[in-house]
Amino acid sequence: MRPTIRKVARDVSVGVARSPGAGVAPSSGPFRPTRREFLFGAGGLLLLGAAGCGGAGGGGSSGEARSIEHKYGVTEVSGRPERVVTVGYTDQDPVLALGVAPVGVREWFGERPRATWPWAQDELGEAEPEVLPASEINFEQIAALGPDLIVGVSSGMTGEQYGTLSEIAPTLAAPEGFVDFGVPWQDGTRLVARALGDEARAEELISGVEAKIGETRERYPQFGGATGVIALTGEGGNYYPYGPEDPRGRFLTSLGFELPPEVVELAGEEFFATISRERLSVIDADVLVWIVNAPAEREALTSDPLYERLTAAREGRDLFLEANDPLAGALSFGTVLSLPYLLDELTPLLQAALDGDPATGAAA
Repeated sequence: MRPTIRKVARDVSVGVARSPGAGVAPSSGPFRPTRREFLFGAGGLLLLGAAGCGGAGGGGSSGEARSIEHKYGVTEVSGRPERVVTVGYTDQDPVLALGVAPVGVREWFGERPRATWPWAQDELGEAEPEVLPASEINFEQIAALGPDLIVGVSSGMTGEQYGTLSEIAPTLAAPEGFVDFGVPWQDGTRLVARALGDEARAEELISGVEAKIGETRERYPQFGGATGVIALTGEGGNYYPYGPEDPRGRFLTSLGFELPPEVVELAGEEFFATISRERLSVIDADVLVWIVNAPAEREALTSDPLYERLTAAREGRDLFLEANDPLAGALSFGTVLSLPYLLDELTPLLQAALDGDPATGAAA
């Protein structure tokens, strides 16, 4: 049994002891989940039902009509939208970062008040957006909010859903060239900023985050060239490492880590791969980060002899995050607001895992 090195927030540990902490309900999907079921696997389909209305914040405006291209065509937006509804699971973050408090946001996971995580609380302020259900896009509920812009960059919406939403208000879908739920945070932020008429502010935000990433790489040069994997635990002996098209995989590579080639190959054009317990060696990386849905899943993994053989397990190079923990949430969001939080809070834990010594603590 390896000693706990450090805990940040709640039940987050490097070289963790075998006793599982609190978790959330596992996905009810099949052993190989669909994209949507896998997306929900990090926290279930809960609707908070927080009601109310938000409003537009300050920060720049544009009266000119703007054309925004995306995978389903071109959306025309005029002026500064004031009643924005975000149907993407993470789209509230760039909208908030650009100074607009949405009147409606879509739940994903975590049971956070107003579906807003800690890193976005300051931007939300006192606004109280209505929380939309995670499971399906509720067109009637959205229409009742009277939006003048609907943002669905991270929604995975179909063409049919886009058509229906466009009849309610101008609607943004994901840009061309990316898998569902795999739009890079820079592209998503820029797309939203164009719709809001605040592209200059978006470039400032992006430059600030990219500079912070660069500073972090300088602080931790040992990340460069090391292998890293972030994976989701699952039921039935299957596990799900994230590939290079996913925000979690991109976060690691942005710090200089390299994803194992076999993970990249297995993920292909999806944002995750599926491996059985017999193939755990595929993810035996210099740093192995687990997002854990439920205590039973973590216990099954860490007590598995096949897992105990991995260098990552033997040398304390594994890191366990509960799915509802803010660090796991920030990884899953991967936005212009959540990334600075990760760079401050998660990178010391990655350093502690990387040194391969379970007795060491994370750097301050």
